[in-house]
Amino acid sequence: MPHSTVCLSFDFDALSVWFSYEQTSLNMLQRGEYGARVGVPRILELLKRHHIHATFFVPGHTLESFPEEVAHIVTAGHELAHHSYNHVAPNELSPAAERADFERALAAFHRIGITPVGYRGPGEHSPHTLPLLEEYGFWYDSSFKGSDYVPYHPRVGDVVDRETPLQRGRTSPVWELPTSYEFDDWVYFQYNFSPYRNGTSNPLDVLSIWQQEVDWMDANIDHGVLTVLMHPQIIGRGSRIAMLEQFITYLHAKSITISPMRTVAQRLRTQTL
Repeated sequence: MPHSTVCLSFDFDALSVWFSYEQTSLNMLQRGEYGARVGVPRILELLKRHHIHATFFVPGHTLESFPEEVAHIVTAGHELAHHSYNHVAPNELSPAAERADFERALAAFHRIGITPVGYRGPGEHSPHTLPLLEEYGFWYDSSFKGSDYVPYHPRVGDVVDRETPLQRGRTSPVWELPTSYEFDDWVYFQYNFSPYRNGTSNPLDVLSIWQQEVDWMDANIDHGVLTVLMHPQIIGRGSRIAMLEQFITYLHAKSITISPMRTVAQRLRTQTL
């Protein structure tokens, strides 16, 4: 014990995330473009300097809007994973619209020679999301929060409401590499006027939370896996990229493996096949 792993993941939403707001301003879109112009190069330089690889969840809209930045990510050896086409939550779409969005994004990946094996939803799943992942042979999802340090298989078809006790559905073959809000930089750092979000956390306070979570996992969970969810337009700021470097240095000092999510999913699949 414990053979811990941390997965660094980046949701390269760029412009697409801002179209979910009731009113999308030019300044919002500039914040998204900052992620491509400034955030991605800073992240790639940091990862290269520390000889580590990460996973980038990229909407199809970003693939087609920022092909040069995407090419740099691929050339550097990082994993690209599916993050919808236009960053609309699946539970807001009809089954036909969800499938169309999913397949449009998949086609954008195929045009650059990539077949993604991982998916992260841009919001809440619908009842049809996991079956879509199964249909297209995806290895893993990274959207749910039903665990913290232990990957698991989510269920499909649960029935439950306040009047009906849980009736469990079937177990999906897709692995879940869970996320948590404590490890999402958007929660701490994304300032917004309307709807209001403070977003001015001290990076050193966030670093302390992340380090304490890693310490507990490493002391108590055998082969624990912790997923960090970041966004280039947020983590790319100077004080935050410095925080991320401190976190990486801390992981190295504890001899914790830093791995792309595809690698973790491949190991899990090999153990269960």
